Amino acid sequence: MVQTNSSAAIALNIPPALTLTVTREQFVELAIANRDLQLERTATGELIVNPPTGDDTGKINLEISGQIWLWNHQTQLGLAFSSSTGFDLPNRAIRSPDASWVRQPRWDALTSEERAGFAPIAPDFVVELGSESDRMQPLRDKMKEYMENQVRLGWSIDPKNRKVEIYRLNQEVEVLDNPASLSGEDVLPGFVLDLAEVWA
Repeated sequence: MVQTNSSAAIALNIPPALTLTVTREQFVELAIANRDLQLERTATGELIVNPPTGDDTGKINLEISGQIWLWNHQTQLGLAFSSSTGFDLPNRAIRSPDASWVRQPRWDALTSEERAGFAPIAPDFVVELGSESDRMQPLRDKMKEYMENQVRLGWSIDPKNRKVEIYRLNQEVEVLDNPASLSGEDVLPGFVLDLAEVWA
């Protein structure tokens, strides 16, 4: 949506072949003016407008986020974030993982001003959920970008094909077929994601 001076909202359709680039400051203005859209910015400034998720994807996303939130609520080791949270990564991309988590000491090191906007921090842990419309290569590129920005653990979950790609800092990607659960390893100690509802 584009906001005009008269505050009337109009739809903006961006053809797939068209690339729009924005500065970080312009991105922040766009995000504030369009809070109902999920926007991201690549390291080169390309604007990415993500459509709303379908019902199945939204249900799965909430299931995963809920399990992470419950574990974090019980352990108090950090902060869990929803898919609407944007992080200003070290490479200057602004990304919104489907679910994410940051260790408490790292979050506490940020100023209140940094926490109020797109926090200049890479999460310790991220989840990206593939949907029916997602092509896997862009998702893999995004996961690789997270690792290059020092995310310690990432899961790319493909519910349709019941596959999970596990990304670990400075390690090869591990691919699992139809796992029943996933371990948070030493990044989220004691956390186990039950995939029964994800695969249902």
